[in-house]
Amino acid sequence: MPEGDTVFNTARVIERAMLGATLTRSDFRVPQLAATDLSGFQVEESASRGKHLLLRLTREDQRYTLHSHLRMEGAWRTYKPGERWNARPAHLIRVALHSAKAVAVGYHLHEVALFPTAEETKLDYLGPDLLGDDWDADEAARRIAAKPEVTIAEALLDQRNLAGVGNLYKAETLFLRGVWPWLPVGEVDDLTAMVTLAQKLVANNKGRWTQTTTGSLRRGETSYVYGRRAQPCRRCGTAIRKAELGERVTYWCPYCQPEPASRSGGG
Repeated sequence: MPEGDTVFNTARVIERAMLGATLTRSDFRVPQLAATDLSGFQVEESASRGKHLLLRLTREDQRYTLHSHLRMEGAWRTYKPGERWNARPAHLIRVALHSAKAVAVGYHLHEVALFPTAEETKLDYLGPDLLGDDWDADEAARRIAAKPEVTIAEALLDQRNLAGVGNLYKAETLFLRGVWPWLPVGEVDDLTAMVTLAQKLVANNKGRWTQTTTGSLRRGETSYVYGRRAQPCRRCGTAIRKAELGERVTYWCPYCQPEPASRSGGG
């Protein structure tokens, strides 16, 4: 699941393979960049901001950022020159950056854009990055609290509040805090503790591809509720439920995360 930790780890993979390399060729398979040639640019930095991946490139006094978003299906892979690109079908390739050192290939990417690095300020709308130097739990909680009528599940997914949480960490954070996903933000106790836990869960998976919130890396044991519809809750044995929440889905335990008695509906 491409959430903040996956994008962070992807940036590190590209960094190890391409940092300092000079591009000999670029191949963009997206209409808006089809004629773009990045030959001669050097890979100065590979960074992440929440779910956004930023490749910073320089050539003499020119500084550009190649921005991409992985969403649900996107991925970057690196290869040695001449190595077969076998991670995914060729028709899913959106970007290929060639150098004498390595080749970076982007599959099924979204929001691919190239702009002067000075314009990265367009991402300033994002909330504190769970894996960034700007992480600030109090600020994230303040942003969430500014819209008390929004459900807490939607608030955690809103990248303007905190950058890096997706469906997996949203569901797991709410379970561990014992909070019903449809509870309005204004009725949630201790938002700072909520976002602090979300940050801890994401940070614990830096540097590895297996995402776990339970501490176990064994298949089928990595989550409490996410992806476990109709399976027994690891705490109480109640069947985990799944429901639509806006355009996304959520998982929860109806016993450990009870709907307030004063409310009805909500899944």
